[in-house]
Formats: sequence, C-alpha cells, structure tokens
Amino acid sequence: MTGAARTNTRDIARAAVRAELAQVAFELFRREGFDKVTLDDLAAAAGVSRSTFLRYFGTKEDAVLGAFDGHDRRVADALRARPAGEDEWTALRRALDTVIERYHVDPAGSLETTRLVRDTPALCARHLEKQYSWRPALTEALAERAGSDAPTLAQSVRAAAALDCLNVALDHWLASDGDLNLVGLLDEAFASLATG
Repeated sequence: MTGAARTNTRDIARAAVRAELAQVAFELFRREGFDKVTLDDLAAAAGVSRSTFLRYFGTKEDAVLGAFDGHDRRVADALRARPAGEDEWTALRRALDTVIERYHVDPAGSLETTRLVRDTPALCARHLEKQYSWRPALTEALAERAGSDAPTLAQSVRAAAALDCLNVALDHWLASDGDLNLVGLLDEAFASLATG
C-alpha cells in the first residue's frame, strides 16, 4: 500500500467517524436542547472520551456547523465553472445550487438542521459568521470570471446580496415547515433584486 493510499484511507475513516459523531450530537441536541448538552454529554452519547470528541470538533457548535464546511469552496468553484457569457447575478444564483442540493437529498433532515441552527442563537451567530467568510471566495471567483485580478465593489456587493438572498429564502422555507419549494424561493429572492 502506498503512502497516498494510506493517507486516503485514513482520511476516509476520519470523515466517517466525524460524520457519526456529528449525527450523535445532532440527535442529542434535538432531543435535549442545544444549551443543555455539554461536551461530556456528547462524548458519553457517542461512546468516546471527551478528548476524542474534541479531536474531531473543537466546540459543540462545530459538531453541527461542520456540515457546512467547504460550502464556500464548492460555491466558488461552481461559480467559476458557469458559462463565460452568463451575467454575474445569474451565475451566482446557479452556483448556489451546490449549497441547496442537500435539501433535495434529505429534505426532512435539512429542515431539522436548519431549524436547530436558526433557533439556537449561538449556532445562528456562528453560522452567519461562517457564511460571512464565504464572501471573499465568491467575490474572487466573480473577478476571475471577468478576467480581473482585483474584485470590484459591485462584485463584492453582488456576492453579499446573493448570500442574503439564500438566507431569506431559507427563512421562508423554514417558516413554511418545508412546504414551500426552496429552489423557487431562492429564484424569487434573486428575481426581486434583479428587477430592482
């Protein structure tokens, strides 16, 4: 077995353990309430030591928000892959499909996760902070699409507005208890700004 294969196997195993710990944490948060659950509770529920749990998640917030890791990179990559002739606003809308595809795969689970994040002030604040950090990646991707080294103010504003459209669509989807179509809501949010 080569060193690369061992590393890949190790990474796969680590990702599987991380996913399992996150699932245990989510179930406990859902059942007991986020604020009532301690790191010791999470470790005990998962059948691991506190230090093992902390190797995978530095905080209990990370056990939930880890599901959103890499979204900035995926959206920026999708944005770069959009057709060159497509306008920036449309390209941003289509790139966000990479974020909402998990809502198609597991609508009930996605609704529960969204509800937990939105209804828990500590999680909501951390999630918005994480999402705020996506803006530079999206702005840089817009600049690259335009063949520029430096993003413009307009590109920064569009990236920020796109993320706000996503959040407003998610809020309406959550308020409908998942009955409304999230894709339709996101399309409507983008259209409302496109028409001024």
